[in-house]
Amino acid sequence: MEQYEPDSLSAAQLAAVRRSLTSGRGALTRRSMLRAGGVGALTVGGLASLSACGIPPARREGQGPASTDYSAKEKQLSFSNWTQYIDISEDEKSRPTLEAFTKRTGIKVKYTEDINDNVEFFGKIQPQLAAGQDTGRDLICVTDWLAARIIRLGWAQKLDPANLPNAYANLAPQFRRPDWDPGRSYSYPWTGISTVIAYNVKATGGRKVDSVTQLLDDPALKGKVAFLSEMRDTIGMTLLDMGKDPGTVTDADFDAALGRVQKGVDTKQIRRFTGNDYTSDLSKGDIAACLAWAGDLIQLQVDNPDIRFAIPAAGYMTSTDNLLVPANARHRTNAEKLIDYYYELPVAAQLAAYINYVCPVDGVKEELAKIDPELANNTLILPDKAMARKSHAFRSLTGEEETAYEEKFAKLIGA
Repeated sequence: MEQYEPDSLSAAQLAAVRRSLTSGRGALTRRSMLRAGGVGALTVGGLASLSACGIPPARREGQGPASTDYSAKEKQLSFSNWTQYIDISEDEKSRPTLEAFTKRTGIKVKYTEDINDNVEFFGKIQPQLAAGQDTGRDLICVTDWLAARIIRLGWAQKLDPANLPNAYANLAPQFRRPDWDPGRSYSYPWTGISTVIAYNVKATGGRKVDSVTQLLDDPALKGKVAFLSEMRDTIGMTLLDMGKDPGTVTDADFDAALGRVQKGVDTKQIRRFTGNDYTSDLSKGDIAACLAWAGDLIQLQVDNPDIRFAIPAAGYMTSTDNLLVPANARHRTNAEKLIDYYYELPVAAQLAAYINYVCPVDGVKEELAKIDPELANNTLILPDKAMARKSHAFRSLTGEEETAYEEKFAKLIGA
């Protein structure tokens, strides 16, 4: 029988994955890099499984195979998530929102923090998904590019809107229509991840830094600027600054943005390309301004009042971690009830107050203010409407495009 290769990764793509996991966004702990432990290493098996041949999925293009649902008979579900990505009690012995869900519904949740990185986790579940088997998980949380891959391969179950009234009503507009899951038929966001501009006001001599043009052209910042080692973030932010939409990027657009950043390298305006290790240099002032992930900045600002952030007038990049029900999961309805539960405003506020990432639930501000008024007014957690309108996502790339783009970007940053 002819073997089916599910979107194998090129050498350039694998290199990008390694960068992400060792110092990039994949290396961020999901509560905060400064509050929690690190991330597990990328395993050889994880990389191999993502690029290895497998048997064909039952269907393609997001049409996940039908599965028998045992939710009515079995009041349980298994939920796999990242570490430190849910609320925990002060004594660290319980997860209050999960316990409240079980008390209300009678559905017991087996909650496992077994996602250390997207590639490694996919390596665990890919053989079972490819073979049409139950992974033993009813709900998983993966980053948008992997969610897109799983949906495209037909390995996610289509969600029943009848079981998701809160999720359907309360999902923030900026997250409603990703090109890889229009209308959110197969996924709902757990959190959003924003890329913005950060600067140390002491290191800039009191001046605000609020555009990629300023990062690349301001002579006062020469040698004190950092861009990110994640291709979609650095090129996406540069495209926006050039008046181009990352959601419709062409090869010519990409090359133009790449050239713009290359000039910053050649003139030594850019000090280096970083993962989350920019945080230390930014706090010390060795880096005066940089592209940064919003999840870092809330804690950085607590520790250092000189740290500021800016949303460029041209816009900013956003991505998501997403909840999916794997193909052949036994308890789809129970999983849908849990997804919907986290879109109830008081529950969403409790989660946001703990993890401090972008909350994808619209209308949660009043509930969050009851917990912490300062967090409720922080646009890094709750983007206001003006900020939300400026958010952009990098469009889904074909395997060929991703290989070409990552190869060019790797050459640019010297990876």
